[in-house]
Amino acid sequence: MNHAIAHSGNLLRQALSKREIIPFIGVYDVFSASIAGKYYDGIFISGFSFAASHYGLPDIGFITWSDIVAFVQRVKTILPQHLILVDIDDGYVDAEVACHVVSLLESVGASGVIIEDQKRPRRCGHLDGKLLMELDDFLEKLNKVLATRKELFVVARTDATELDEIVRRVKAFADAGADAVLADGIKDLSVLQTLKSAVDCPIVFNQIAGGKSPPCDLTELKEAGVSLVNYSTPCLFAAQTALEDEMQLLRERNGLLQKQRVGVKDCNAKLHENLANRSYKVGRV
Repeated sequence: MNHAIAHSGNLLRQALSKREIIPFIGVYDVFSASIAGKYYDGIFISGFSFAASHYGLPDIGFITWSDIVAFVQRVKTILPQHLILVDIDDGYVDAEVACHVVSLLESVGASGVIIEDQKRPRRCGHLDGKLLMELDDFLEKLNKVLATRKELFVVARTDATELDEIVRRVKAFADAGADAVLADGIKDLSVLQTLKSAVDCPIVFNQIAGGKSPPCDLTELKEAGVSLVNYSTPCLFAAQTALEDEMQLLRERNGLLQKQRVGVKDCNAKLHENLANRSYKVGRV
């Protein structure tokens, strides 16, 4: 067995012990993961981005656990040395399913998962209309997940909006043994400092362009007490922008293709680089 796969969760813990803050870049497919992986060693499997890419649908609960596991396996195949953090929404409703997914993700080399306390119908954390599970019900699910994982890093996320309830929930998550906590859709960074004072575990922050949280860089987040940052959608939004621009230009040029920054040789070179990475991993099994 590949040593990195067997201990991916502990590799993340080791990285946290050496680095003040770790960014995880949200990707929407394997190709975007390979590009993001050139610049960052942390990859975030974003539910928002995957729902958009795989189904062409909003992030309101369409993702199936089998699709997300298969996606993570493909990403890990070409990025065998990267830290991979996976959004598993509510664990796909049922606690037993959540535990099964956690076991599978750990077996394919995921470093960690984020599991949330929303109930169906779910919403993106930066949109209105979210519904919460009763805390005791979520803790029952979280405890089962924690008992199932071997070394996987588990982030417990709350979508509560009132500060007192956010603090109550993250404290309960930390007391249950979650490796880190995340309060999504935070509008004021001072909340992060409140959370840091309330729990003795790493704080995770979710960044999404146009979301409820204020724009901030890694230095600001580090000073606010954040240890991990997941960037949900930079690749997806960049792709949408580039595709819109290119399709408009192609139409304006009456279908005349012109090489801009990337052509067939450039793209093919990247794909062969991915193939080489994959060969390296297979050789180490």
